[in-house]
Amino acid sequence: MKLIFSLIVPLLIFSCNAQVSSSKAVRGVWLTNVDSKVLNSKENIIQAVDLLDELGFNSIFVVVWNKAMTTYPSKVMKELTGIEIDTTFTGRDPLKELIEVAHSKNIKVLAWFEFGFSSSYNENGGIILRKKPEWAAKDVKGNLVNKNGFEWMNGFHPEVQNFLLSLIMEVVRNYDVDGIQGDDRLPALPSEAGYDDYTINLYKSQHNGKLPPDNFKEDGWIQWRANLLTNFMQRIYDSVKTHNKNLIVSMAPSIYPWSKEEYLQDWPEWVRIGLVELIIPQVYRYNINDYSSALSEILEYQIDEKDLNKIYPGVLLIL
Repeated sequence: MKLIFSLIVPLLIFSCNAQVSSSKAVRGVWLTNVDSKVLNSKENIIQAVDLLDELGFNSIFVVVWNKAMTTYPSKVMKELTGIEIDTTFTGRDPLKELIEVAHSKNIKVLAWFEFGFSSSYNENGGIILRKKPEWAAKDVKGNLVNKNGFEWMNGFHPEVQNFLLSLIMEVVRNYDVDGIQGDDRLPALPSEAGYDDYTINLYKSQHNGKLPPDNFKEDGWIQWRANLLTNFMQRIYDSVKTHNKNLIVSMAPSIYPWSKEEYLQDWPEWVRIGLVELIIPQVYRYNINDYSSALSEILEYQIDEKDLNKIYPGVLLIL
């Protein structure tokens, strides 16, 4: 049991008594490959799933995309970078293994595209932007957007959007997942971004030739770019549902309005227009009073009562 707990403790947990189009509440964990060894072997996966089943969890949100690599063999990534799967898992398919074990316990598995539009972490864009420099997100000074160590692709660019959507569809077409999930990086982009040639020209075409404001926090400029990401959220939802209407579309954004001001995620709008069935705001606080306050603000001011059954607040256990 000590081994199992060492595998589970680094995970993030969310839970709520609300219900999402089923007879069960969602009780889930995010399963990552950072500071966790669960995905490193089939044996570890079996032990972890057994523990989650024993504890009453019914959903696993497993990372399938981070560090410019996938946790499953990907033709999309092999064509782009030459790296078919995270090299830790060469010769295996952890996603397939997890699905088989979890489904045997009636635990749902949702594919979590953790890195979203982020290309790398402290690697100056990493392998993706070395291959595709035109995909780089740019700030007002023309520099590659770097926020908290993460470097970013331009999530407004059609090619970048098509790339992320191709990863999502590769998973839902080839694996028996129960749904997909983005987070505070999908669909998202730091509000410092948007000063690349593509986005500037798009803005000018819709604003009588005017350039975007130099102030990246200007309200209209924030909203215009947030709307572009909402449009991409629509594409994700429509694409997944067209393939299989029973798949769950889930997102785990930051707390609003910080999510919009910092990462252009206008997620209450996603909920309002029906683009998500499960929304898991990252209510990461270090005491229960702050947690309750942040959650109350979301529920009171940003979500209609009819949509409360979609809200499952995230809890940070350990960082």
